[in-house]
Amino acid sequence: MNDTAPYVLFRDDSESRTTVFAAPSRVITARTKAEFVRGLAELERAHKSGKWIAGFMSYEAGHLFEEKLEGFAEENRKTPLMSFGIFDAPSEDHPLAEPQRRTENEPFLSEPRAGWDFDTYRERFDRLHLHLRKGDCYQANLTMPIRARWSGDPRAAFWSLIDRQPVKYGALVALDGPVLLSRSPELFFRVDADGWIETHPMKGTAKRGASAAEDAEIIAAMRTDEKTQAENRMIVDLLRNDISRITEVGTLNVPKLFDIETYPTVHQMVSHVRAKLLPEISLKDIFTALFPCGSITGAPKMRAMEILHDLEDGPRDAYCGAIGFIAPNGVMRFSVAIRTISLFENGDAVFNVGGGIVFDSTAQSEYEECLLKARFAVGDDRIALGEGDVAPADDAVVR
Repeated sequence: MNDTAPYVLFRDDSESRTTVFAAPSRVITARTKAEFVRGLAELERAHKSGKWIAGFMSYEAGHLFEEKLEGFAEENRKTPLMSFGIFDAPSEDHPLAEPQRRTENEPFLSEPRAGWDFDTYRERFDRLHLHLRKGDCYQANLTMPIRARWSGDPRAAFWSLIDRQPVKYGALVALDGPVLLSRSPELFFRVDADGWIETHPMKGTAKRGASAAEDAEIIAAMRTDEKTQAENRMIVDLLRNDISRITEVGTLNVPKLFDIETYPTVHQMVSHVRAKLLPEISLKDIFTALFPCGSITGAPKMRAMEILHDLEDGPRDAYCGAIGFIAPNGVMRFSVAIRTISLFENGDAVFNVGGGIVFDSTAQSEYEECLLKARFAVGDDRIALGEGDVAPADDAVVR
């Protein structure tokens, strides 16, 4: 499927910067709980020995950091619980960093079909809304898969996705399991050389306007919209709580609250949470405290994860996990693996879409938001919603 694997490529479109990790000395992959526990220890040893680490962790790995959720982690799936390469150093002038253009006339993804039609989505939404009304949770991030067929060169497809929607945290992962094409706009966390950790929860979405003036009106409305602010504040509070478990007292702050970032198809509300890590904090400590990111679970985090496990059809796998790298000096950066396509050897492609559901959310608007978010992968191609029923990714009419 990929003659140059294994490697990991990171792309910051805002700086036109591509970083490649290639030719790993080994790849640490876990598909079972026992392998995961051993793998974390191996990553720690590799880090302390001065190696670079790059790869991904699947959403279901988060169940293994919490005893009450361990039973939810399915083992021996096509997508590993984690896969990380151990590298001597990254490179910015590696041949894999060169843009690769598609030569095929056919679309990279074909036959896209939503895993849930609107009736199915509404039924899951209603069940989730009952939990909200009962006070079981205050927000939960309900997601559904979109399945398609893929063909061609994954690297060329990755560069075509860049043209469609530039982001800061793009990644192409070709290790064990499916090839991942990630166009994530969301930082999970980063740590600088002085031990400061920062996370940028992204919660609150609005469709782009048809003009600059309309965009300005939409952004102004987002900044004052109580629902959007409530969604974002819940996750900010959740991440403040998570980060406080591994950081020094008195250092935690929120340098940005309710900021708006604009992308080709959507506006997103983003906040920043920052604090100083405690001395001698391990990789396992960081992931135990933070993973998975609260922006793609809900609040309270553990209860939301239990509810979502009951509502969603199956594992999210790489989607909503984390993709990133760790440097020998303690610098690390991981994105939230949203807007991420998994490419399997048999030609299947899967990517999920979803959004945070709160008390005053509506099923129709949330389903429309899911289809809007799918545009990163399918552009203006039509997505099948049910038996013979299709809609463009930005269709405003639920069928």
